[in-house]
Order: sequence, then structure tokens, then C-alpha cells
Amino acid sequence: MAKSSISFACQSCGTTHSKWSGRCDACGGWNTIVEEGAAIPAGSGARPRLKGRAFALEDLKTEDKEPPRRPTGIAEFDRVAGGGLVPGSALLVGGDPGVGKSTLILQALASYARSGGQAVYISGEEAMAQVRLRAARTDLSSAPVALGSATCIEDILSTLESGKPPGVIAIDSIQTIWTSALDAAPGTIAQVRTASFDLVRYAKSTGAALILVGHVTKEGQIAGPKAVEHLVDAVLYFEGERGHHFRVLRAVKNRFGPTDEIGVFEMTGRGLAEVANPSALFLGDRTSQSPGTAVFAGLEGTRPLLVEIQALVAQASYGSPRRAVVGWDTGRLAMLLAVLDARAGVGISASDVYLNVAGGLKVAEPAADLAAAAALISSFAGEALPRETVYFGEISLSGDVRPAPQAELRLKEAAKLGFTTAVVAAGTTIEMPGLKLVQVRDVAELMGFAGRGIRRPFDRHGKVES
Repeated sequence: MAKSSISFACQSCGTTHSKWSGRCDACGGWNTIVEEGAAIPAGSGARPRLKGRAFALEDLKTEDKEPPRRPTGIAEFDRVAGGGLVPGSALLVGGDPGVGKSTLILQALASYARSGGQAVYISGEEAMAQVRLRAARTDLSSAPVALGSATCIEDILSTLESGKPPGVIAIDSIQTIWTSALDAAPGTIAQVRTASFDLVRYAKSTGAALILVGHVTKEGQIAGPKAVEHLVDAVLYFEGERGHHFRVLRAVKNRFGPTDEIGVFEMTGRGLAEVANPSALFLGDRTSQSPGTAVFAGLEGTRPLLVEIQALVAQASYGSPRRAVVGWDTGRLAMLLAVLDARAGVGISASDVYLNVAGGLKVAEPAADLAAAAALISSFAGEALPRETVYFGEISLSGDVRPAPQAELRLKEAAKLGFTTAVVAAGTTIEMPGLKLVQVRDVAELMGFAGRGIRRPFDRHGKVES
């Protein structure tokens, strides 16, 4: 006979503790430890081990084909998912409150249902009337999507098992689902983990594609233990700044496709609209001739993406120079400023520096170093860069410019959008009709484009000029 036992679990990392404390020793989170009830066998001995059955071992050779896909009809969503939803797979979508997760999932299910598939949308946060109002605003009321509102996992599974297994199931959100088998409150680690496991097991056994919506913490990570992310086959993040009208869907885990693809959407009055050419969206109207802007030819997965990097170098108002970065890594900027001072003698580190990626996009590619350096030099010198020029290349601590991977895709996108010049690392020999390549070996050579007005106290090797 089982007896009740009390345990304490951290809601951030999942570590169990013998008693409550204000701070978790494993992850350092404050006020994250919650009391949970569990059932353990009576007595101090372990449960008797049952005899297992032997199973056959096979080699790595396979004749299995690629898993079939169920396209939702939303091209940007299907691109990030790897070409569509795989039957029997589980997909977790996270994002900030109000970014549009529910709208995106509802549009995907409506598009799938209109193409002949069977879709079920179960809301644990909103009443069905609220979901219907959202469907009316986005012109989805006529889509044959089965709608339900429930939070008990037993009720959800009983409803799904009472009929034919649907093609796609969406649960919004997993933090609201609870099971009567546990005494813990909804949203705790035990409840989220158990509910996720039961839903994934149902999807695997029936072949239904499962979509789970997850809350995020203030750090931007999906709330709850990492065990939920391990249970699912794909994890997608829906990102977007409140001051911008576009959203980016990014894959961070995908067992059936690439993990570096992005999908771009634009928030409109009728829901989320797909952006077929995101480069034109992020570049915008580039008629200004102000110094401090450079176009970076980036790459997100298999999609080339051109984005404008803006820099402003101003005289320091206080004793300590200020650094402000939006859309780029702060540590990367500090390293780049040190390299420009030490290897090119720019003398920029004593000034206030502001760097922004236009449109609110977050760039994590090292190839953006060259464009960021060009924008910084242009702003510091007060000289505008040539408007029809793109930049890409990684800058090392020695000041050398290293080539970026898949340069051909970047150059094709630049040529398609009307750019005539590309500043790249030395050794890039790809020829592109209508596009002139300018090769630079180090940051000292980059100074020739926008830094002619800078009086350098150092030569290109970091030594003081005589």
C-alpha cells in the first residue's frame, strides 16, 4: 500500500529538495521551490524488479523512406517545421505573452482543415466564445476546426479517444493542463510533465500530430522543466518586439528537419500574414544618406536575409562610455570595439556606442562582424557608406577578416535586390553577374571605405605611427 510523501521541487530546473528553501541550490532561482505530493512504496526497500523480455538488435542499415508530412498550408510555418507536420510527432511552440502564438496556431489549424484534414483545437486559457471572436477577426469562422475548452487531461484524452483520431491536435497551453492523479497544482513541474507525457503518448499511438503551446519566463525560455522539451520532437520560438509589426518563428530543436530555419510573419488587422521576401521588409526604404548604416547579407537556415545594421558613435557624456545594443550580442560589440582600436587605431572605445539591427531582428551570426564594423567606422568618421553595398565576414581578434559560409546564397540575394558591390573577406572567388566583389584582408583595409577622415595613431599592425 502506498503512503503519501511530501517533496519540494524547483519550478525552474526540476531539482527535488528534501525541504523548502528560498533559493534553489541547483539553478540559483529565488522562490521557485514548491511543495508537491507524491506516492511512494511503503517501507524503505525498493520495489521488486520484474523480469523483462529480450528484444532483437538490428544494424544501422535502413530502407525506410522519409517520414510523410502533413502541410498546414501556411508556407512559413511549414518551412520551420521541416516541410510540414510529421504524423505522431509532438511540437512545442513558445513565445512572449501577446506575441501571437494562439493566432498562429489557429490559422495553421484552419488552413489544414480547409484542405481536407481533421483538426482539433483545445483551449485551456480561454473560453470558446473568446476563441470564436478571434476566429471572426481573422476570417477563420468558416474553417471546419473542432473547438473545445478543457484543462483536465483525463477529459481531453477521453474526448479524443471517443472518435476517429484527428490529423492535428493543438493544446493551448500545456501549463493549464492538470491530472487528477497528482495532488500538485496546475502549472507545476509534476503536472506539466505528466500531462505532456500523456499527450505525446496518445500522439505516438494514434499518428496524430500534436502542437503544444508553452509559456515563457521573463528570460525568454519556455517555462517549466527541460524534460518537456526533451519529450517533444520539435521546439519553436515565436519572437517579436512589441514596437514592430512583424514576427519571427524560429526552430531550436527539430528531429525531422533543420534547426536554423526561420519563418517571417507580419501582424495585420486580420491576423498574421506571411512575408515572402523578408529582406525587403527588414531593409525598408533606404533613401537616407546618413553615416552609420551598413547592410549585412546574412543567412538564416537555407534562407538568405539582408538586414540593415545601424550604429551611432557619440561623445561620451560621463566618465564611463555607454554601450547600448539591440538585436546583437553585447559581448561581441565590446570585442569588435577593442579590435578596431588595437588593430586599426580607430580610437572609438572612449565614445558612447549605440548599435541597432533594423526591424527588431536578432542576429547571432559571426558573419555580421564586418557589417557592424563598417557601420561603426562610418558613424565615427561621419562619412556615409555607399548605399548599394553589402557586407559579410567574421573578424578575428587579430583583426583579420575570415570568409563566411555559403557566400553564393548571400551574393545571389544581394544581386536580386539590386546591390552592386559586396565587401567580403579575401579569398572569396565567387563571381556574380552585376555584383562587384571588394576583398578586404583585415580591419585596417576596411578603413579605406568609410574611415578616411579618421586620424589613426596606429598603423595596420597595431604599432604607433611615426
